[in-house]
Amino acid sequence: MSKILVREDGERPPVPFLRGILTHSLQGAGLSFEQAYKLAAQVRAELSEREEITTLALRQCVTEHLKHAFPADVVRRYRDASLPPKAIMVRHRTGQLTAFSVAQHRRCLESCALTSEEAAAITRRLHEHLVSKRVRVIESSYLGLLTYRYLRKELGEAVARRYLVWIDYLHSGAPLLLLIGGTPGTGKSTIATEVANRLEIVRTQSTDMLREVMRMMLPVKLLPVLHMSSFQAWQALPGSQEEPLDLEAAVADGYRSQAELVAVACEAVVQRAYQERVSLILEGVHAYPELVDRLPQCPDATVVTVMLAVLKPEQLRKQIRGRGTEIPQRRAERYTEHFEEIWNLQSHLLDQADLRQVPIVANEDKEKTIREIKRITIHELARNRDVSPEKVFERAESSKGEPMEIIGTAAGLG
Repeated sequence: MSKILVREDGERPPVPFLRGILTHSLQGAGLSFEQAYKLAAQVRAELSEREEITTLALRQCVTEHLKHAFPADVVRRYRDASLPPKAIMVRHRTGQLTAFSVAQHRRCLESCALTSEEAAAITRRLHEHLVSKRVRVIESSYLGLLTYRYLRKELGEAVARRYLVWIDYLHSGAPLLLLIGGTPGTGKSTIATEVANRLEIVRTQSTDMLREVMRMMLPVKLLPVLHMSSFQAWQALPGSQEEPLDLEAAVADGYRSQAELVAVACEAVVQRAYQERVSLILEGVHAYPELVDRLPQCPDATVVTVMLAVLKPEQLRKQIRGRGTEIPQRRAERYTEHFEEIWNLQSHLLDQADLRQVPIVANEDKEKTIREIKRITIHELARNRDVSPEKVFERAESSKGEPMEIIGTAAGLG
């Protein structure tokens, strides 16, 4: 099939027709990938005898295909997206102007524990509203108020309030400390990395890494319990037996002895984060519920503790075996050989979490787990916050009187 050139308006040279580019544009109009790719292939086949086509003729050709197979709103979205873009500028509190970003707005909504689909739908409707009102510049506070109203209308008051709490926290500049605990195989590192990325928390720390640093500094003879695995630390305790009468109690005693040592390093890491006013995710088996009592205090910091769990033994075995692709195979085999101790350690951690009313999150589905941690985080942020649309978006109401071309209205969203 010969190459088709698309000639843009003006003096610019023609560019090749690419199905991938057209597929992406059609997805932006609301088609699934399969639908978009199929239509792009049909257009390419129809134009196969041509050597060159103008952008206008190509858009008309695509529009005709859409009219025969899809609703009018899909046609409209494709047509509007094809028009020369006019950026909507957001004026921030500092007076700085930045272009409204659909992707950034969607990510902000996802931070409030919305699904990707829910966030994308709200962002799309909000953007269409601003375009229909021909908004060119909008105050960031008023943009936030419009977002709140769309969330309340489409998803309910509870979701809209989560958004208020999150925006209020972002404006506060206060640090957030998120502790994610759990036994080996529960997915702590994976979940912590994903949560950090989605909440835009730049600092994460593994308690395993802190323990490793301490091992380099303190020899085995001085602190043998530090040099054992968390679920085998009991074997280094004085008077330990090869087969203790109560394995769960022995595992718990050894774990607590080791965790108290690692807590010293955890305290230092948290203290540094507070001093630098940055948020931190501390993850690992040593991020245990009682650790909160030992950490330094910060008046405006919010501390959130979550305990991950895999509640079915076979599933935990499977996930531990799966770690062989990420860690040396011999180490993974050692974990499976000591599965009973790991299972007993999880029982101890879950008991302690339950006693201290620390949320336990069953990590059965990564996306659901991430959303649940977001919900728990925002619930904790809301404890000491008196939020309302008027307080969070204090400048929005005073902006309503400005001309339409500067500030859009919230028609139908009051």
